[in-house]
Amino acid sequence: MKDVMTAPFMVEMIRTATNMYDHGWDERNGGNISLMLEEKEVKEYLDPGAVLRTIPTGFEAPALEGKYFLVTGTGKYFKNVQYAPEVNLGIVRLRDNGQNADLLWGFTDGGKFTSEFPAHMMSHEARLGVDAENRVVMHCHPANLLAMTYVHTLDEKEFTRTLWQMCTECIVVFPEGVNVLPWMLCGTNEIGEATAEKMKTARLVVWSQHGIYGAGKDLDETFGLIETAEKAAEIYMKIAHLPRVNTITDEQMHQLEKRFGIKAREGYLD
Repeated sequence: MKDVMTAPFMVEMIRTATNMYDHGWDERNGGNISLMLEEKEVKEYLDPGAVLRTIPTGFEAPALEGKYFLVTGTGKYFKNVQYAPEVNLGIVRLRDNGQNADLLWGFTDGGKFTSEFPAHMMSHEARLGVDAENRVVMHCHPANLLAMTYVHTLDEKEFTRTLWQMCTECIVVFPEGVNVLPWMLCGTNEIGEATAEKMKTARLVVWSQHGIYGAGKDLDETFGLIETAEKAAEIYMKIAHLPRVNTITDEQMHQLEKRFGIKAREGYLD
């Protein structure tokens, strides 16, 4: 059996967590990532029958029965993932309609998955209903998107249009726009359910005064999705107090739709 530390999914998870920390998105133990794995790729590195322990999840996710996930741990610092992945990461398999998770690798200090695990799994469930290729859910605290929720209306259409107007690539990268939640208590099933509902119509969900959730087919795509929105928010925060002389118009965004073969969210452009 191969060494799990050489698995492409492990190498990329470590690289991504480190990159997110270096970007300043995941201070202290802020942020979390979950990557859905195929059983066949897990079997190359681990024995699915060798369960280290079982961890209750505190929720139900029948659609994820038997699914495998590589996930960051609760209370773990992203800056330490590259130095001690076996402590800060874990591979689990859901069972009992998602109410329990069998630990197959990791969390060697006795820890467990992120406290946002319910929100992650509910978002995975929602995204799979939209796109079967979506395998990643990523949560972090990008400073400019966070700042934007203090000074910009939280209306989803207006929030989205502002981001689209900041960078030409934005409407191409996330044509479905950005959904927004008001401040809610984190680590609860309630915010998980609300996030999952928003995930049905967009891959980006902003948690006001907290951070953002992103979903995608792989770690690169999801990281790039958040990175693009954060760059747009950075530009907005630099110019929000200034008179806007120029902008990307709706007509120009329609040109981008035709050029890149994408369709902006219905009703968001004139």
